Amino acid sequence: MKPFKTHRGVVVPLNRANVDTDQIIPKQFLKSIQRTGFGRNLFQDWRYLPDGRNNPDFPLNQERFADASILVTGNNFGCGSSREHAVWALTEYGIRVILAPSKKRDGGVVPAFADIFKNNALKNGILAIEMPSKEIDEIFEAITCYHGLHATVDLEKQTIVFHASKEFSFKFQIDQAIRERLLKGLDDIGLTLQKEEAIGEYERQHNPSPGAR
Repeated sequence: MKPFKTHRGVVVPLNRANVDTDQIIPKQFLKSIQRTGFGRNLFQDWRYLPDGRNNPDFPLNQERFADASILVTGNNFGCGSSREHAVWALTEYGIRVILAPSKKRDGGVVPAFADIFKNNALKNGILAIEMPSKEIDEIFEAITCYHGLHATVDLEKQTIVFHASKEFSFKFQIDQAIRERLLKGLDDIGLTLQKEEAIGEYERQHNPSPGAR
């Protein structure tokens, strides 16, 4: 997995809450266990008209959001099924960062991301950042005001700088174990390989060769 330290990209809005994994990548496209081939069908039902043409009202099809890699969305993003294909589709399209708000409701809190989706994002190198609703609202407003808004996400400093005519920035919090994994580019296999010497020693002790008996 490629290490994530800083990333600068175009910011694209998807101002919808409870975007589930079937909306991110519909079930009819889950015909492969490979991690490629899903980007073209990302947000299929919103991105394309019934006749297959691009839906001009959907942000990913608008020129000012061309090559967007930072997605700003509503709370509970990635809910629904546990399919990892949703993250594969986002990754293949080019999304590296997702910003979403947590939201208080009925005495509880609706999370920014569904837990399984957030874990899948981490394993595939997408930085999922939870932010206060007020800050997300400010970002949506800035996207409306500035054509092709860019932002720089610095994982080491835990900051997001928005490059408008007058720059503004936010700090964000992230679990430090997750931060270290992303900074070093370690997926589950990479984490295991860090213990390769200890694993080898364990195997030598518990599985001696026939000649050693």
